[in-house]
Amino acid sequence: MERVTKMVSERPVVIFSKSSCCMSHTIKTLFCDFGVNPAVHELDEIPRGRDIEQALSRLGCSPSVPAVFIAGDLIGGANEVMSLHLNRSLIPMLKKAGALWV
Repeated sequence: MERVTKMVSERPVVIFSKSSCCMSHTIKTLFCDFGVNPAVHELDEIPRGRDIEQALSRLGCSPSVPAVFIAGDLIGGANEVMSLHLNRSLIPMLKKAGALWV
């Protein structure tokens, strides 16, 4: 759990993903299309990725990927991110976190 906390504090936007997950790809693309440069951790490609995935599950991420953190706060997965985007809350949240300047 400490490792996840440290990882999410390093950048305004952090995404935990798996390289084979289509929903993870969609969320990463959304943020990149906004001009955000998130820290992306591919859990199937990094050492101890399985441990991080279990920690994310304990934090309430279900499914465990994609897991999006903005300003160190767990936002959730694809459903939560898309809901924020559709109700026009995501961009202001990203600006407040310092991930967008426009």
